[in-house]
Amino acid sequence: MNLAGVIDAHADDEVALVDQSGRSTTYGDLRRRVAGLRGGLAGLGVAPGDRVAIISANNPTFVTAYLAVLGIGAVAVPLNPLSPAPELQRELQAIDARVVVAGAVGAQAVAKLDRSAAPGLDHVVATGDRGDGDRDGALSLDDLQQADPVPLVERRPEDLALLIFTSGTAGAPRAAMLSHRNLTANIEQIRARDRGETPNDVVLGALPMFHIYGLNVVLGVSLAVGSSLVLVDRFDPHSALDTVRGHGVTVIPGVPTMWSAWAALPGATREQFATVRLASSGAAPLDPTVRRTVRDRFGVTVVEGYGLTEAAPVVTTGLGVSAPDGSIGVPVPDVHLRLMDGTGDDVLIGDPGEVWVRGPNVFAGYWNDPAATEAALTPDGWLRTGDVGVVDDAGFLYLVDRAKDLIIVSGFNVFPAEVEEVLDAHPAVAEAAVVGVPHPHSGEAVTAYVVPAPSANGGAAAEPDEEELVAWCARHLARYKCPVKISFVDELPHSLTGKIVRRSLR
Repeated sequence: MNLAGVIDAHADDEVALVDQSGRSTTYGDLRRRVAGLRGGLAGLGVAPGDRVAIISANNPTFVTAYLAVLGIGAVAVPLNPLSPAPELQRELQAIDARVVVAGAVGAQAVAKLDRSAAPGLDHVVATGDRGDGDRDGALSLDDLQQADPVPLVERRPEDLALLIFTSGTAGAPRAAMLSHRNLTANIEQIRARDRGETPNDVVLGALPMFHIYGLNVVLGVSLAVGSSLVLVDRFDPHSALDTVRGHGVTVIPGVPTMWSAWAALPGATREQFATVRLASSGAAPLDPTVRRTVRDRFGVTVVEGYGLTEAAPVVTTGLGVSAPDGSIGVPVPDVHLRLMDGTGDDVLIGDPGEVWVRGPNVFAGYWNDPAATEAALTPDGWLRTGDVGVVDDAGFLYLVDRAKDLIIVSGFNVFPAEVEEVLDAHPAVAEAAVVGVPHPHSGEAVTAYVVPAPSANGGAAAEPDEEELVAWCARHLARYKCPVKISFVDELPHSLTGKIVRRSLR
């Protein structure tokens, strides 16, 4: 098997992709481009199991690169094209990338990398008319796609297909390993639900594809079904509505920030959503008020679901089961779910417990991190999610809490320790602690508490500048990870063992 074969069954003249400018790519065109890029990557010496990073916004470059990398048996590693160079560099080093394929935005980020700090990186391939003489040394993606096609490489179901960075269940960001079977199984599980996507649908592709939701739920399912995917490289509520109406979008996979932005948008009308028949929300809890507003104002019922990167990602959905408001539905087919107490026993119906998940979509572990893998997976294959849920008498699941300190900003995971490490490295900071606080648009926002460093002579130091520290974080972290507010304090609360007590800060 090979997940990249997902596009092979569709008619040549059916539209697969529509880019930001309105240009269409048929399934026949997409197959030709992917086959050519497979040949180009093989000509660079990329072999099965090699890691190839893809740094691109939502556009045909990303889709072509993703399918070509999988198709030659290599491992795709999507990275955020808006991440600062230090963060990209850490991720490329962590997975020992052999090749980077970059879109226009990604190429700008890659040009700032210190290539000597990534000794395993042999080639950078970027869009545009480049060539060997370019100052950044990048090869032309357009030229590479003109190579003689090579056939799809057969892979075993358990072979690694994807490394995707997450901090969902095991602390600091690390790369989750997802196989061809994991990804394919979740696509099939999603497709098995009633009233799901069909070949006649036009899907809004606004969720970033370096995130597992955008990658497997939006891109993967659309290509498997044979739908048309309208690619949006950056969500803006006004222009996205124009896209929905202009292209007759019928399916909108979203996150709470998208729905809250539309719910609060002056002038948005029911007519602009007239073609939409299926709408979903995931990655973070959706405010019930927003859900009701979208339903009452636009006539669109938003179905909620639940998942995580380690499950490829969908675990439950309300699609086809008339889930009550506030519920995240029921498990998708072939997914087993348990709620466990602190002693490892199943809880009673109506009692809260940690959500454990098992199924063919559950990942193999974390790249080069057996300790984190052991913490996340039980010996018999149950994934400990770190989320706390309750099941009602009808079998519907509700999330009530998170067992860890994870912050979810617009559906993206932020682990406090990563932000604290960056703040602690600033010379004006003695100690920092980071927590999530409710935010009306992003669900949560990052806020930091900082103890200023003492002055050189040992006396009280001048209070650091908040804007300077936020800018410092922005140079080292993706924007969504940066604090929106920094408070300066004399000391932080600690436990008897010296750990910061974040619940006191909240």
